Amino acid sequence: MNPSVGSSPQVIAVLPAAGIGSRMQADCPKQYLTIGHQTILEHAIHALLRHPRITQVIVAISPEDQQFKMLPIASDPRVVVTEGGQQRADSVMAGLQLAGNAQWVLVHDAARPCLHPDDLERLLAITVHSKVGGILAAPVRDTMKRAQVGQNVISHTVERQDLWHALTPQLFPLELLKLCLQRALDEGATVTDEASALEHCGYHPLLVAGRADNIKVTRPEDLALAAFYLTQLNN
Repeated sequence: MNPSVGSSPQVIAVLPAAGIGSRMQADCPKQYLTIGHQTILEHAIHALLRHPRITQVIVAISPEDQQFKMLPIASDPRVVVTEGGQQRADSVMAGLQLAGNAQWVLVHDAARPCLHPDDLERLLAITVHSKVGGILAAPVRDTMKRAQVGQNVISHTVERQDLWHALTPQLFPLELLKLCLQRALDEGATVTDEASALEHCGYHPLLVAGRADNIKVTRPEDLALAAFYLTQLNN
């Protein structure tokens, strides 16, 4: 870990976890599916808390959520719960309101349980030289096709050079993220991740190369793959 952690700026993490994960075709929200002896959400939280610079994790859950309080992680004093909203941006904004005077905020998907500590270390290192922040991302490797509008027919091949898959965590100065996210929401912008809010306001976050095994559990087949990656990570 970073030997200068004592002099490094404080980082608060926010996990939007109010979604229902309908594409998983499961009886519960995907973040509460288990891999080994822990839920996906617990794996995601533990991956953050292992780093000494992350002093608090704020989890934004649905108002109807009765599961989180039953998890062992819920009693960790470093974990704070707040009520999330209908959209991801609403849940992130709710978490930001509890971040106090932290200089930096890190936002991570509740359904990404396989974050590698090396990736997290590289992302946190940008606080030394960046005033805008950045995201973990992976360069596109596959041939990319754009479909004809409204049809499952190829329109043309998209040049993959300079294309990246956006991952999480995403790391930004707290006040800058709050300002940009609120402006994007007020102006009706499409906010698919936190970086898109900064882009809407004219900023250019850094791209920090991350591992391809930092997958988001979205579909049923992702669960077995995440379990495999976690086994490798913990060995």
